Amino acid sequence: MSTMSFKPTPEAAGPAHSGRVALVAVIAAFGGFLFGFDTSVINGAVNALRAGFGMSEGLTGFSVSCALLGCMVGAWFAGGLADRYGRVRSMIVAAALFFVSALGSGLAPDVLWLIVWRVVGGLGVGMASVIAPAYIAEVSPARVRGRLGSLWQLAIVAGIFVALLSDAYLAQLAGGAGAQLWFGLAAWRWMFIAEAVPSVLYGIMAFAIPESPRYLVARGKLDRAARVLREIVGLEGGESAEAKIAQIQSTITMEKRQTLRDLIGANGRIMPIVWIGIALAVFQQFVGINVIFYYSSTLWQAVGFAESDSMTITVITSVTNIVVTVVAIASVDRVGRRPLLIAGSAGMAVSLGVMALCFAQAVTVDGKVSLPGAWGITALIAANLFVIFFGATWGPIMWLMLGEMFPNRIRAVALSAAAAVNWLANFAISTLFPAMADFSLAAAYGFYAVCSLLSLFFVLKWVPETKGVELEEMTEGAHTRAA
Repeated sequence: MSTMSFKPTPEAAGPAHSGRVALVAVIAAFGGFLFGFDTSVINGAVNALRAGFGMSEGLTGFSVSCALLGCMVGAWFAGGLADRYGRVRSMIVAAALFFVSALGSGLAPDVLWLIVWRVVGGLGVGMASVIAPAYIAEVSPARVRGRLGSLWQLAIVAGIFVALLSDAYLAQLAGGAGAQLWFGLAAWRWMFIAEAVPSVLYGIMAFAIPESPRYLVARGKLDRAARVLREIVGLEGGESAEAKIAQIQSTITMEKRQTLRDLIGANGRIMPIVWIGIALAVFQQFVGINVIFYYSSTLWQAVGFAESDSMTITVITSVTNIVVTVVAIASVDRVGRRPLLIAGSAGMAVSLGVMALCFAQAVTVDGKVSLPGAWGITALIAANLFVIFFGATWGPIMWLMLGEMFPNRIRAVALSAAAAVNWLANFAISTLFPAMADFSLAAAYGFYAVCSLLSLFFVLKWVPETKGVELEEMTEGAHTRAA
């Protein structure tokens, strides 16, 4: 089979400053917590919003997915901002956007203002989705980069879990998402406002971490870069800071900011590695994972579960996602990226196929869809198996690979382009799902199953293995035979 490969760096003798670099990676990954929280907090508020603002199905779908437009814009420009002003400053800006969005969405007087503030939050999510993976990759030693890079996805699923848990708690406390809670505000408003707390925490923590040494080298701040390498990142195998800086310098263009033109190769076409990154980003969304997290409460109510039960099921699903992400973190640097992606694609294709079969048995009773007999439980099991396969593979691995697979000289802008496409695909899937579900849930899940199968063939043929490869050895790639 044909694939793209990199020459791996030999394993280092042992980690240096591993505790410090892990702490720095955890702080940077906290942006993923807000990513997950912001994109999932609306889950428990969907029905209350629809009733409170008198929204149609189309407007409901757009109010859920509108933040993704902001995500796409934020991701598109994040690389340029991070390249110009630095990774850390850009993280602080993202934290401010999260904070403003939390208060604005919770206090929105109508659906128009809700959409505006959701888009603002989306800008923060999009920025974080580019900056944090790139930063973590740039400060992590190659032999543990998989584990540290996967912290980003763990933070995302933790944010999803906390958002869904807080949604369920606030709705239960008030007696329903649409019922009044504190200061005359409905529970769904407090669901949004709750995000202000972790937003402030993220901004404060971002001040405590150093700038990426690779960014510092690119800006000619060699003394600061050497200090970060010695005190935070660590140098392995007896390598000196000066030698590492010289290696970094050989793979970047000093003082030149990255632009989209840098993605064009010598042959006048977009580099193959960029296309691979974009395809990874598209497939991660086209398998339909965010349908589970954006619409799961509504979905399970549609097949017969009460509101409180559906929220509980959603929380259980998010816990499952956290557990399997931990499994991915433990295995990614041993197993490698490609084997996990292959296993995930195969598992998702099967579980989604079962879900399509289950919903093909759906019946309509008094205008409501339900799954007769054991089909409802089977669909629930299949949905959670899908989350397991995604959470252990495509969830963390896609973001990890986008942060590490591009050459130094194009990393920020290439990651921006791929992440922006990821959010565009997310927007398309999330916006179209209500209409697809109205037409046929079986057809919707059948489509996601087909996309999962296609992703399997894509990984087998095109995706490179980046396990153990130093960032300075990442290249534009060349077609070779897989080992």
